Amino acid sequence: MPQSARSPASRPTRTRPTLTRLPVEPFRSAEQAWFWTMAALRSRHSGVRSSGGLVRRPCDPDDIVKCLDQLYRNRRVDLGHARALRVWGERQAAPDLNRTSEHLDAVLWNEAMERLSWPLRMKGIVI
Repeated sequence: MPQSARSPASRPTRTRPTLTRLPVEPFRSAEQAWFWTMAALRSRHSGVRSSGGLVRRPCDPDDIVKCLDQLYRNRRVDLGHARALRVWGERQAAPDLNRTSEHLDAVLWNEAMERLSWPLRMKGIVI
């Protein structure tokens, strides 16, 4: 009997495996959210499809980038802030205010984190 002639009741059923849904966990700080975003963007750029992490987050990396973009458009951060966020985000470490070579980046970093924190809190991304 051809495949299309079978009755629906006789067709084999495919069941999807049940996945345990992990609870959504907001970030503790804008800094933690930024480091996660930069790591996710780096993975995406490398061709990795999903993070497959042990913790579900309340957003996508693009949501955090959009918040930063909105701050830039509203002139709350400038290109200096964005450069410091990119450089230190790629390093996965915050600049040290006490190191002379990192002092300016640390000031820009702290300003950007302070300004990014509020919109992330409003969206429930940061607690």
